Amino acid sequence: MEGTSNGEEATSWEELYNINLMPSEIFLKFRKETQGFRVGVNLELYNAPLNDYHAKLVLKPLDHERRWKLIYEPLIQDVQLVSKKIPLTKFLNLQVGVGHSFQLHATGWKWKLSTCFGGDGISRIRNKTSLGLCPGVDFRFGWKADYVLPELTGGLGTDEPLFNMNSGSLQASLDRVEAIFTSTDATL
Repeated sequence: MEGTSNGEEATSWEELYNINLMPSEIFLKFRKETQGFRVGVNLELYNAPLNDYHAKLVLKPLDHERRWKLIYEPLIQDVQLVSKKIPLTKFLNLQVGVGHSFQLHATGWKWKLSTCFGGDGISRIRNKTSLGLCPGVDFRFGWKADYVLPELTGGLGTDEPLFNMNSGSLQASLDRVEAIFTSTDATL
């Protein structure tokens, strides 16, 4: 690409538009639904920035209005009671939790404000997309996109050029892939 009017080298299209399809997190989730509860075993593999893994046992009610879930991580001997995400506004959620570390003999609490939109001067979308392969087998994809929309400007009889274009940018990535295997009770 050509240089800009202020002497800076223009950015290449490859730098402006980049889509990364290599997930940094891969989860295998095995779930059993019985008597109004879901018991799960989560195997979480992280390949970026560090190679790491976690195993979690999860218990939560199946009720649509569930308000909590219990998580136990046997490798680090940590237990947490976490609320569901509480909507504060249309795009802003609050989640709170209390936990205990048996290794550290410590109890504490945490909170998290989250949204699917955000960024510093850059628009961001974070989303999860689910795909049901067959009954009891689902795939969920966590992805994000940071973008700046293209902008056309210009002027006539001013110090601005007649036509100027900022081509925008897109940095998109597939961050997480989850394979979810669910077994339900046949009797109701």
